[in-house]
Amino acid sequence: MADNPNRKWMIMAGGGLAIAAAAAVWFSQTGSASSADASAQAVAAGINSQEQAAIEAIVRDYILKNPEIIPEAVEILQNREKASAINEVREQIEAPYAGKAFAGNPNGDVTIVEYSDFACPYCKQTTAAIDRLLKEDKNIKVVFRELPILSEASNTAALMALAAAKQGKYYEFHKTMFATGRPTPSTIEAAASETGLDLSAARAFMKSAEATEEIQSNIAVARRLQFTGTPAFVIGNQSQVGAVGYDGLKEMVAKARGSK
Repeated sequence: MADNPNRKWMIMAGGGLAIAAAAAVWFSQTGSASSADASAQAVAAGINSQEQAAIEAIVRDYILKNPEIIPEAVEILQNREKASAINEVREQIEAPYAGKAFAGNPNGDVTIVEYSDFACPYCKQTTAAIDRLLKEDKNIKVVFRELPILSEASNTAALMALAAAKQGKYYEFHKTMFATGRPTPSTIEAAASETGLDLSAARAFMKSAEATEEIQSNIAVARRLQFTGTPAFVIGNQSQVGAVGYDGLKEMVAKARGSK
């Protein structure tokens, strides 16, 4: 089966952390990424060149003696950047497609946004964790967003899921599709039939510009949030890629509640 072109952008996305860490190490060893900028800042702060050199020597010596602070600093910076990026799109991503592509409490105090692909085995594993959370915690809302990056069939399944949302049966189709098996024309039709969709209306909607635009919008946001695969989650100011499991999701929910 041909690869979906939507997945091409994912290939290069994983290198950002290594580059950031390397830059931090380089900075700690050279003392300054731009001596001209540093000097200008020092003058503005009323620090002469000798005082600046002394401060830089102290900082450099401390970093070399405590190199563990470099990844810690990178992590803090990344978390801040994540929170900023999430806040810019929060209203958009926490609003379920067609008002129906969600599960749980519509007025929950914590919203989990999950980006998934029906061809992703880790997304399939996650359905059990989400179902357990929903049964145990009656104050969470799970918003589902389609991110079909693995194959053309997963893109077709995502379009059918959006059609299910338009018919008010999104979560039923979501669970049924994952339970039916990897997406193929036959499994997608079977899941849609089992869910009770109006197949004629669903097929017509799948060809619409609205459906295509929704998926392209999800892909654009995923790029912005630097997701490198599926499943991917946004909970509060946190984002995480991968099958974090029940315990991981529960911990993220707790942190989101604690930050309010």
